[in-house]
Amino acid sequence: MRKVKYGIIGLGWFGEYHGEALAGLPNAEIYALCTRTESRLHELGQKFGATKLYTDYEEMLADPELEAVSITTMWDQHTAPTLAAIQAGKHVFLEKPMASTVADSRAMVAAAQASDKYFMVGHIVRFNPRYAAVKREIAAGKIGKIVSIYARRNVPVSIGAAVLPKIGPIIGDGVHDTDIMLWYTGAKIETAYAQTLNVHGHTYPDIGWTMYRFDTGAIGVCENVWCMPDHKGYFPDERMEIIGTEGGVYLQETYPALAVVDKNGAYTPDPTYWPELRPGVRGGALADELNYFLTCIVDGTPPTIITPEESLAAVQACLAAEHSAATGQIVRVADLG
Repeated sequence: MRKVKYGIIGLGWFGEYHGEALAGLPNAEIYALCTRTESRLHELGQKFGATKLYTDYEEMLADPELEAVSITTMWDQHTAPTLAAIQAGKHVFLEKPMASTVADSRAMVAAAQASDKYFMVGHIVRFNPRYAAVKREIAAGKIGKIVSIYARRNVPVSIGAAVLPKIGPIIGDGVHDTDIMLWYTGAKIETAYAQTLNVHGHTYPDIGWTMYRFDTGAIGVCENVWCMPDHKGYFPDERMEIIGTEGGVYLQETYPALAVVDKNGAYTPDPTYWPELRPGVRGGALADELNYFLTCIVDGTPPTIITPEESLAAVQACLAAEHSAATGQIVRVADLG
């Protein structure tokens, strides 16, 4: 089997998770790593057996043997390395959300359209087998026309405290379910109205509630609470309800069939998104989406499960919701960017 020479730009905790997912895939060679922190670079270089180590992504992208990269920097630092990687002729897997502005997202889409390489944004929930099963049921016409969708994706207060200095809950987590709503309905979001609440004084609010109106008339609601009790026993608190004219679908990840109780309480090891299969190797939806991307590269088949234009639509809707929360007004999504 041909191995794709693969690099990772950005080696925070999720960049490392990308490395651990790639380490378990037979069609990937972790060829190059890039981060500005040299100690971290050498630590993960040794862990993944990568000898091409860079503190400057431009130098990394100049290597003609490098074929593809994951970009796992912070969301507001996606644009420059992504455009540079596309310009350098690399296949690019970009973590969500695509960018912090609609203009930057549009620039990425335009660059990807002009390239003969593949560009895919990591909307991991599309690779969750339960959400994929729901898509099949809806596509088969089982519930008729969708008229209402409610989504909940909440995390404990300790997770919120770690993330809220960098990103807020609407674009940070709501983008997942916004994308899924767009995927399930096949519709466009016309307006967004949102409210937020800053509970613990972080840079971004702990709580975001968003209401969407679709061009089909359907209503969607996203609940994102990043200050749930730490010992509630599961992470994340994730569920979705889709109501159609002829039926409904009820999806719940909240109480998986795996729980551990210790002296500090109950908790649920992740069985779905990036479970550790063995030390240093992760599987689940993260590995599945990276394997899908790599398979597309090897087979010469463009990715279709998520397109750049679909990722742009989710970002635009979430940023419209954040603008609504800031102004207290209903925002037309098309007016944003």
